Amino acid sequence: MARVSQAHLDARRRQILDAAALCFARNGFHATSMQDVLKEADLSAGAVYRYFSGKEELIAAIVQEVLGEVRAAFEAAALQSPPPPPDSLVAGVLSRTLALRGNLTLDGVPAFPRLVVQVWSEIPRNPVLAAVLAEGYGNVRAAWGRIVEGYQDAGMMRADIVPDHVARTMIAAVLGFLAQQSLFGPAPVEILQDGLRALMSMQDTRTRA
Repeated sequence: MARVSQAHLDARRRQILDAAALCFARNGFHATSMQDVLKEADLSAGAVYRYFSGKEELIAAIVQEVLGEVRAAFEAAALQSPPPPPDSLVAGVLSRTLALRGNLTLDGVPAFPRLVVQVWSEIPRNPVLAAVLAEGYGNVRAAWGRIVEGYQDAGMMRADIVPDHVARTMIAAVLGFLAQQSLFGPAPVEILQDGLRALMSMQDTRTRA
């Protein structure tokens, strides 16, 4: 019997995850059945269950993958001295995250923002997913905190600001932008980048007066 290559196994796993992501984005977690995933992936039950035991493992794997990519990107930025400014850093990471899932579309519209909102809606009733997301969110916050410390060390940001406060704000900006795309339609990442750049350029003229 011929041995299956690791590349083939990785491609099959990718196929299943992408199919599940489309199904969850289209109908939500609870309205999606494993039969829906099998049909979307065009695979047999045996082929899918070889990798994942069910919907719980599928959605957890999708969330872990995305958060892992984002964390790795911000951790790499934190190692730079100084780190890239927030507007270009956020835009770059978000653009890469969306580009990696550019093949996931529903009626020609990117599915990833809708998937993010569907994951949020599942968290209150799914403790396993909530734990996965909490861990990933904590890792991204920590990475952003180190980025802020890099800004402060370089004199780019006030030293009296708590790094975690900035971290939470930047994450909120990205998640809010994705929510807007899910609710109101696609928008280029440059909009978020320009908005952040404008906020970064503000000066409080009231103190001068």
